[in-house]
Amino acid sequence: MATPNSALRAVRMGLLMSQDDFARAVREAGTRAGQPNDANKRLVQRWESGATTAPRPIYARALEYVTGLPIESLGFSGVVPMARVSDDGQGGHDVESSVNGIAAAAAPQPEPQGGHRNYSGVWLSRYEYFSSGRDSAFTGQHFVVVLQHGNRLTVRSLPGSSDSPLTMDLEIDGHVATGTWTEQTATEGYYRGARYHGAIQLLVEPTGRRMTGKWVGFGKEFDVNTGPWELVFQDASTNKATLAAYNKRPGA
Repeated sequence: MATPNSALRAVRMGLLMSQDDFARAVREAGTRAGQPNDANKRLVQRWESGATTAPRPIYARALEYVTGLPIESLGFSGVVPMARVSDDGQGGHDVESSVNGIAAAAAPQPEPQGGHRNYSGVWLSRYEYFSSGRDSAFTGQHFVVVLQHGNRLTVRSLPGSSDSPLTMDLEIDGHVATGTWTEQTATEGYYRGARYHGAIQLLVEPTGRRMTGKWVGFGKEFDVNTGPWELVFQDASTNKATLAAYNKRPGA
């Protein structure tokens, strides 16, 4: 019997998405990346049931974009470069686990476009903001996973690094990263679960190990706020052991 993919199901539920919602997000991610796919609820069910253990690269990239996690952390045994016809006759969706239980080798990721270096890995995110209600400046810190596909970066905070999940979607152009950020504040915290979002632009240092810049966003009084933000490289690996090691509060 197939072993259910509990890791993927847990991630989907953590995103508060139904299987239909998740499939839609995977399709939208593929469209944004210029690689449309046919993800649907039935495919998500096959992933979560363990009937399909190795997604095609086109799905693997979309899954990483939606979840902000490397495919190895989503409960799959690998990624296969070619599709085989599944038992429902829809080989265009994905592939079945091999009968002898041997996982296919992971397909190589495409090289970043335009000569960019690869920024995938674990980074420390740190920004500063002023709280008018408390009349003081504060610093927000997260360990984040950065995944690169071409010139696009997806940034997702590790859950144990903060009570306020953080996401960023960036595009690299030379030494400039531009995009958006979103943070869902802690339900029990000062901002009581409020969701904040805005724009961000960072300059990448020549070493490729630090990005510094500014964020902009709306405050509680509908005024425009801004402040410094930096990403500092920590580790190029995104395997389970590395993510587990950084799944803690910075400085702990």
